[in-house]
Amino acid sequence: MSRILAIDYGSVRVGLAISDPLKIFSTPLKTIQNCSEASLINELQLVIESSDIELVLLGIPYNNEGNETTKTKEVLHFFSTLKANLTVPIELWDESFTTVDSNNLLKKKGKGVLESRKEVDAIAASFILKSYLDSLI
Repeated sequence: MSRILAIDYGSVRVGLAISDPLKIFSTPLKTIQNCSEASLINELQLVIESSDIELVLLGIPYNNEGNETTKTKEVLHFFSTLKANLTVPIELWDESFTTVDSNNLLKKKGKGVLESRKEVDAIAASFILKSYLDSLI
């Protein structure tokens, strides 16, 4: 059985989360540095191949009114890059408030801002994936 990979894209860090094969649970996988588009695509290809990924979800940000922002346009550009370079289907999924929710969770766990930077993006990706998985029920 294959899995779903969720991406929380950022210009500095990119968070990844993965589903279980039954597509019930979402687990933060890792956060990778966004050094270049080429290295990011290579890293994603490795994860896709090694984890039997059937679908990639890319979180797309909107402002509080549901409108596009500068970040939305950046993610849409990355979406086009993914479609041109990956062989699995890619879907956009609303990522509204996932970073806020991730920061709140880490704060509750007693993690400071500097400590949280290593985890917040992967946890945000996990929230994106959880939202998607919940929509399948």
